[in-house]
Amino acid sequence: MELRVLGCHGGETPRHRTTAFLVDDRLAIDAGCLTSRLELEDQARLKAVVVSHAHLDHIRDLATIADNRCQLESGSLIVAATRATIEHLRAHFFNDKLWPDFTLIPAGDGPTIVFQEISLETPTSVIGYRVTAVPVSHTVDTAGFVIDDGKTALGFSGDTGPTDRFWQMLNAEPHLKALLMEVSFPNRAQGLAEISGHHTPATLEADLRKYRAPESLPTLLYHIKPPFQAEVEKECARIKGLNIQVLDLKDQFIL
Repeated sequence: MELRVLGCHGGETPRHRTTAFLVDDRLAIDAGCLTSRLELEDQARLKAVVVSHAHLDHIRDLATIADNRCQLESGSLIVAATRATIEHLRAHFFNDKLWPDFTLIPAGDGPTIVFQEISLETPTSVIGYRVTAVPVSHTVDTAGFVIDDGKTALGFSGDTGPTDRFWQMLNAEPHLKALLMEVSFPNRAQGLAEISGHHTPATLEADLRKYRAPESLPTLLYHIKPPFQAEVEKECARIKGLNIQVLDLKDQFIL
């Protein structure tokens, strides 16, 4: 499984991009910066986007990639998410007010956007990947995912603070090779992290130790808020006994 970092920050500046990852050039995880980071031919090659929740920094470029793919006539793009997230996208995003309803606009031989529901804790095939969703602790309905290609599994936390069921699912996953894990605020902003449903390095460490072998799991950290980047990185560097790495926009991995 190939993993490419498109966006790995909790906010945007000229040097920061919001959440989006690319698996095997075919499957995106969230859509914070798909069109700002992918050339047109790469946008056309994409087959599906798995969406964790409907906050704008995770869905924004669904709008622009739908527009581009429609003009390119590159075929339908599957947007796979839980029922709650799909309902939010239908009502508040692709609603012919904020943005055209691209589920009704063709892109070649089918509609530009096709929604696929992922039931919680029920493995679902999304363009050949086995995707399992579990609810995590955020301010809106949000899912973490395990994405399995049959040989390799990748965990993705979604936006979350401390949670338990996600770790139970990861502990039961035999193919888990890496984890994309959020951390957003420094420890001094613990109150802000709690009310906004995010991690600090302190709560991140406590949650990572819920995994059966935390020292052996490559944990790739994303979603740090740009004003706190240096501070959070320093606090994460002080954590001992865990296999953690703060992501950068240039990062790519073979899992």
